[in-house]
Amino acid sequence: MTAFRHSAEGLAKLAADGSVPERRLSEVIAECLRRTARINPSSAELRSWDRSLPVLAQDLLDAGLGGVEMLVEYQLPLTSKRADVVLAGVDRRTGDDAYVVVELKQWSRAELFEDDPKLVLVEGMPGGPRLHPSLQVRDYCDYIADFVGALAGRDDAIRGVAYLHNAADLDVEDLYERVQDERTRLFTKTRRGAFVDYLRDRFAPLPGAGAADRLLSSAVRPSKQLLKLAAEEIRDRKQFVLLDEQRLAYEIVLNAVDRARGADSKEVVIVSGGPGSGKSVIALSLLGELSRQGRAVLHATGSRSFTETLRRVPGKGSSKVKGLFKYFNSFMQAERNGLDVLICDEAHRIRETSQNRYTPARLRSDRRQIDELIDAARVPVFLLDEHQVVRPGELGTVAEIREHAEARGFRVHEVSLDGQFRCGGSRAYEQWVLRLLDLDGDGGGPEAWTNDGHFAVSLADSPYELESLLRDRQEKGFSARMTAGFCWPWSDPRKDDTLVHDVRIGDWSRPWNVKNDRAVGSAPPSTLWATQEGGFEQVGCVYTAQGFEYDWNGVILGPDLVYRDGRLVTVRSASKDPALTKKVTDEQADRLIRNTYKVLLTRGMVGTFVYSTDPRTQEFLHGLIQS
Repeated sequence: MTAFRHSAEGLAKLAADGSVPERRLSEVIAECLRRTARINPSSAELRSWDRSLPVLAQDLLDAGLGGVEMLVEYQLPLTSKRADVVLAGVDRRTGDDAYVVVELKQWSRAELFEDDPKLVLVEGMPGGPRLHPSLQVRDYCDYIADFVGALAGRDDAIRGVAYLHNAADLDVEDLYERVQDERTRLFTKTRRGAFVDYLRDRFAPLPGAGAADRLLSSAVRPSKQLLKLAAEEIRDRKQFVLLDEQRLAYEIVLNAVDRARGADSKEVVIVSGGPGSGKSVIALSLLGELSRQGRAVLHATGSRSFTETLRRVPGKGSSKVKGLFKYFNSFMQAERNGLDVLICDEAHRIRETSQNRYTPARLRSDRRQIDELIDAARVPVFLLDEHQVVRPGELGTVAEIREHAEARGFRVHEVSLDGQFRCGGSRAYEQWVLRLLDLDGDGGGPEAWTNDGHFAVSLADSPYELESLLRDRQEKGFSARMTAGFCWPWSDPRKDDTLVHDVRIGDWSRPWNVKNDRAVGSAPPSTLWATQEGGFEQVGCVYTAQGFEYDWNGVILGPDLVYRDGRLVTVRSASKDPALTKKVTDEQADRLIRNTYKVLLTRGMVGTFVYSTDPRTQEFLHGLIQS
């Protein structure tokens, strides 16, 4: 974990010494974050540090706590999200390490949004409602307690405070309704004296450097993997910890459900974000909460692997739970507004129409699939990543959904999760992949990978080494899978119930994952390749890997993506993907191949190993990736 750290006394001195711009407190912090976390703060962030941090430091000094450590912009493990400040010190009563997460707000006036206790409107700030700051800081506390090993079994060691140091009580009095426990405390400038007393009661007047060291160097416990917790989420009513935009999207949906039901209207919610940004966590959290409320709610995807896995894992032993998971083409005859909510996960896989060659003649029509999904519920929710369109005919984009909804007069809410990534919490890796594949939109081209301490990227010298590296991780208790571009044929199983080793590179070979929904020997069915024991022994294709995550990821770049003339180019003729028919233009094929590798390269949560079958491409990657 990273943060700018200083004792309260030291930070106060830095603030007082900032007589020239380059020595200003905000510039000192910015330089630290640029160097350690590759973050380039905005001018608004610089202003907020200069205005808020000295206030907090002075409050600590007034409490006699100049030795308490202030961890500024503390990065939460396995995410890019940052808490404003974590105070680290010694518990006044027990002598143990003690921490307080402080969310600093410069708001002068705020009120609840439409009497919703979880959302607030802030005077002078455009863009709609914000998450209640007490709820925001509580989520940070819960998340840190879940993931930081040093806090295992010590939930009382971390508490939370929202500090609105520019606001008077009367200007934010509605917000006090959410103050419920030691992780939702709220103070204003009116209550500055009470805040100083709170700090004095929490911390002993001793140095907090040791507590800060232990927090920052603590091991990170394995993240809660989506499918392992889905059963608890839906059946046992345990909830994922949602952060900031994740939580905002969740609350906006719940608010829209109440409003649409009361006003007999329809509202559309679009949530976009990169791989691992929490889209499916939001989807399952909503499914669990809304089903517990007795709402008519269904979950739908366009992915057979993802849907069947959800049916088998969260829905194991419960036909009722299994029935919550549908496909996008299940709503051709759905009653208009028959559902309260339809959660469309992996919405980038929405197709032009729901019909296929098996659709009965009586059901065939030219009706757009996106219109069917919008019509099916009072609040349709679309969660998508536009860079994961990997098949011809997939049309799910933010612009497309918004256009269809607004053309029919429906209110649209849009939430971006682009600030959150579970690829080790590395925003840099996500951007590196986009630049490598020329998908970032600015034409900047590939750049060397610089280890940022949050995600591991290495180049394997052969498929043997790639497999060995992944097997080593798996034997150490991590989940691991190997995937490849669709550059080899995909045979049916032999009559003796064995798989053909289709993926051949020199004298190394392995089979693709199973084609259909039945196991072949020890190889799991295609829908369970990413999650069930036995899947490691096969190479996964994009259609099987999409929608899933594992700790360690191995990717074979096939001859359909090679380095030529200073950049990676696609070679359509090298692809064996049956979806690239003659109807698909070369431009479309280029985009689909690049998106395929975008999906494959972003399945890992801890690290990725890469190998290319093309020597020139391998040499090019060697120049970018320092193992």
